[in-house]
Amino acid sequence: MLVDSHSHFDAAEFDPDRGAAHARALAAGVVLQVVPAVDAGSWPKLKCVCAAFPGLFAAYGLHPMYLAAHRPQHLVRLREWLERERPVAVGECGLDFFVEGLDAQAQHDYFDGQLRLAREFDLPVIVHARRAVEAVIASLRKVGGLRGVVHSFSGSAEQAAQLHRLGFLLGIGGPVTFDRANRLRRIVAGMPIDQLLLETDAPDQPDAGRRGLRNEPAYLTKVLEVVATLRGVPPQDIAAATSANAERLFNFRM
Repeated sequence: MLVDSHSHFDAAEFDPDRGAAHARALAAGVVLQVVPAVDAGSWPKLKCVCAAFPGLFAAYGLHPMYLAAHRPQHLVRLREWLERERPVAVGECGLDFFVEGLDAQAQHDYFDGQLRLAREFDLPVIVHARRAVEAVIASLRKVGGLRGVVHSFSGSAEQAAQLHRLGFLLGIGGPVTFDRANRLRRIVAGMPIDQLLLETDAPDQPDAGRRGLRNEPAYLTKVLEVVATLRGVPPQDIAAATSANAERLFNFRM
């Protein structure tokens, strides 16, 4: 059994063949997916997609790259959705200092607001941190009492260790399959197994063999193979450990 801990299976890229893509995922052993939201307007569709397919679990949040779509009242609406829908996590939320033109203070305001909601509802957070890992760590410490995952981790070994001490797992996906990802590969080879989650970020971040193509949850098996090779253990051991980590973090209700 595999868990795709970060899949945007509600994205428009899957509208033409979502059923077939889900069948391919199941055939590959990917039986559970966590599907995080990006903005308030996407929440109703995400809810419907997760209800239509077994093994899909919703998370609701406000992604920093969609800052232009966010409004302060969306944090109020998010509280209502968390209370009514009881998702497995808050997210995708976080900070992005890579994309130019995104107001840093506004990002912090939305991120910190979502962290406080996650703490209030005792939910894990799914965190986006692009060129912003240090700032994310500072926010997590400031709010406190949190747990979650930093998805598509791209920080340093020391930052990975700090996140582990804070109770945060690392989501590892397509980038680890690239030969040039030396620092990430070293981190994945040596990180505590209880900090590791596998993800696709589908339809984005395909593995090295599918560069430029649409990613999908079925391709999580390639990430599994590479991680297992880096750690020198059988793939089934990584599958079992990461699935257990995901179930523990997200408290899946089947």
